[in-house]
Amino acid sequence: MEPDLHLKKLAEFLGCPFSPEEEASGLVDGILKLCSFDTLSNLEVNKTGKLPSGEENKAFFRRGEIGDWKDYLTCEMIQEMDKITEEKLRASGLKF
Repeated sequence: MEPDLHLKKLAEFLGCPFSPEEEASGLVDGILKLCSFDTLSNLEVNKTGKLPSGEENKAFFRRGEIGDWKDYLTCEMIQEMDKITEEKLRASGLKF
């Protein structure tokens, strides 16, 4: 996966590459830690905060277990996603 490599590529793409001093000081690792799933999901605002629409921020974080999507999607949602996926990938030759 090499998240540090991808973060450096992203910084370069944005025109803000890390300097050798920043890399040596651990800035890349610090950013990766701040942006990690564990850090973001444990922020108080993401545990108890709400959007103006009333949706709770914690709705954006799942357990990340295989198959837990079934706990979040209705049958209709699953059918719609399957339909969209098939339409978008029809030309790829994949069989669904």
